Formats: sequence, structure tokens, C-alpha cells
Amino acid sequence: MNNNFYHRGLEKAKQKDYAGAIEEFTRAIEQDPYFAEAYLRRGLARYDSGDILNAISDYTEALQLNPESTRAYYCRALARVALKNLPGALADVEQAIRFDCNYASAYNLRGIIHRKQGYIQDAIANFKKAAQLYLQQKDKENCRLCLEKIKELQPKEKSIVVQQVNSQAPVIPSPQEYFTQLLAKAEKGDIRQALEDLNWALQVDPHDAQAYCLRGVIYCKQENYRQAIADFNQALRLNFQDPIVYRNRGKARFHLGDHQGAIADFNQALQIQPQDALLYIARGNTYRAMGNHLAAIADYTHALQINPDDAQAYYYRAIAYSYLEQMQNAIADYQRAASIFCEKEDWENYQQVLYNLKKIQSRGWNNSPSRYDILHQRLLRLVGGYWEIAQRLLEQAKKYYPGMSEEWYMEKVIDDLESDRGK
Repeated sequence: MNNNFYHRGLEKAKQKDYAGAIEEFTRAIEQDPYFAEAYLRRGLARYDSGDILNAISDYTEALQLNPESTRAYYCRALARVALKNLPGALADVEQAIRFDCNYASAYNLRGIIHRKQGYIQDAIANFKKAAQLYLQQKDKENCRLCLEKIKELQPKEKSIVVQQVNSQAPVIPSPQEYFTQLLAKAEKGDIRQALEDLNWALQVDPHDAQAYCLRGVIYCKQENYRQAIADFNQALRLNFQDPIVYRNRGKARFHLGDHQGAIADFNQALQIQPQDALLYIARGNTYRAMGNHLAAIADYTHALQINPDDAQAYYYRAIAYSYLEQMQNAIADYQRAASIFCEKEDWENYQQVLYNLKKIQSRGWNNSPSRYDILHQRLLRLVGGYWEIAQRLLEQAKKYYPGMSEEWYMEKVIDDLESDRGK
């Protein structure tokens, strides 16, 4: 049934009855929601009728169903050029060429984009390639048109020097450069303008996953974590599988108290980017917030194996060691962190480290751990590093056996745990 609607749509599009064609293709899609070609054809009809934004939406749906559709990439690139979204158009047309290196129209379109960007030599190279392919395909008319474009772009003999002087004309950045510039704008404090630019980009192309991701990052900077998570979720729904999404969604979840969700995101990011020291630090901070100081220490240690001069990793590990009352290790890490902060002239963090270090030293810590400290460490190992669990067990022991010393309660809990495990 859907093929009948589809073929009627083709016939109406051929007759330039675009409204009728859109209606028939819509019926075909209702019959078969996975009919990628119907989305593509409806997009073409919408494009021809002037409905560019909805055309882009249809091309994007077609690509989600068929990610290797060369035609869909080309058509979306053409629509994005019409909306002056040159970075997005260039990304699409390059995908089309990657899937079909003999796609003459794609080379022609890439030449047009490069010409609009000011990359004249790149434009000429693409028009030449397109002309060559058109010639091989016996398409003389399009070959002639490409050669005329080349002739228009080639510098006249008397203007060679002028061409060279003006060769550094402003150009429109690539998609990655564009988003990097927006992020830099936000870093400098112009968050409002960066958000306006991203909102415009998403209005032009509501399926731009990278734009959702970057807007999420900026929302995080505003501490608007719920909105940030919504944008990261949308980027992932659009198959933007990049560690930056998981890393920043993890941070947003951490700030909202969703520690398990944050850990899951950091784990996912580390699968993609296992040598990112900052990810280990972020996950370590989450473990520390959960009270799992041993796991936190393991992550900070891993981060330091990747980057041995990371002062923050030493600082956070020192805090974790302090919670476990491993004061010798804590002092060593605080001292190392202070040294690095001093070298970098980061005086604010340097003073914070010194403050924490003085607090430890003011307690009169010496190099010989007491019996209490030894029992503390033993109990902590038995509960997997979660001191909150140990505290609950100690409270229960105090309830049943009141009036005993702290060491006695610790020994009691340790004995009970080891007995349960058959030690």
C-alpha cells in the first residue's frame, strides 16, 4: 500500500504539484515509518516548495534510517546552503563524497561552498573534479557549467599580485572551528551571545547534535544543570557519541546529587577516551562524595599515572587519604600539590592546600600510627572503603554493649565481620 502512495507522490512531484506530493509521501510514511526513501522524497518536495527547515528534518530522518544515504547527505547540504549554514553544508557534502567518490554533483556543491567561504583554490579544484566526472558521465552541459565557474575564479594576469595580497580574506569556519569559537566566547563571559548563536543554529537545523552538546556545556557553566542534561540527552538521541557529552552530563548529574548516574556517564566516557586524566579525577570526586574513598584514591592514582604533575589530583587524593586517616599519605600529597601550585603561581589553590596541611599538622600527627589508627584502617578495608557502613556497625555495637572504649567497639565489629566471612 505504501508503494502506491510513494509512486503517486513521485508522479505529483514530477508535475510540480508539491503539496500533493508531500501529502502522498506522508501517507507512505504513515504506512511504513521506516521508509527512508519516502522521507527523502518528501524532503525534496518540501525543498522545492520553499519549506527548507522541514526539508532538512526529513533528510535527517532519512539518514537516521539509512546512515549511508549519499543522496540524503547531498540534499541536506543543498538545503543548508540555502539557509547559509555553510559549516553544516560542508560537513554533509563531505560525507556524501566519502560514500561516493564519483559523485559529480557533490564535488560541484563543495566547490560552491568553498567559493562562498573564500577558499578560491579549493573551489577551483572541486569544480575541476566535478567537470571531469560529468565528462566521464557524458553530461556535457554540467561539465560546461563547471568549466565556466573555473574560468570566472581564475585570476587575470594583471591581477595576480592583487590576488596574492587578498588571499587572506575572511573565511567561514568549519563546524568544529565554529563551535570552538562559540565555546571560547562563553569562556570569556559572553554566555548570552553564545547561547543566542546556538539557538539560531538549532532553529536552522533542529537536528544538529553538536549544537545541543555545546549548548549543554554552556548551560553547565550557568549551573543550569537540568537544562544541560536535557540537551545532552538530545545530542545522544541524535547519535552524537562523543566523550564530551558523557563527561559533562556526568558533571551535571554530580551537581544534582545523582552520583550513580554520574559514575555511569564517566564510565561511558572512559570507554571512549581511556587516557583522559580529568575523567578519572571527576569520577574520583564522585566516589569521594559517595563515601567510597578507596575507589576515589584508585581513580586519582590512575589520573596521576597519566599526568604525574596534576596538582588537583594530588590535592583531592590527599583529602581522601585524610578521610581514611592515612595522614602520612595525605601530608605527602598535600606537599606535592602545594609545590606544583607554587610553580604555576596558582596562589589561591596554594593557600587552600597549606590551610588543609596546617589543620593536619595542628592535630599533632606523628609518623607512628596509634592502635586506633591501625584498627581504623583494618575496619575500613573490611567494609570496602565505605566508612559510613563502618559507622553504622559501630553504632549498633554501642547500643548492645554500652560503656566500652572506641577501640573495643572497633575490635568487636572487626571480629564479627571476619567471623561472618569465615576468617
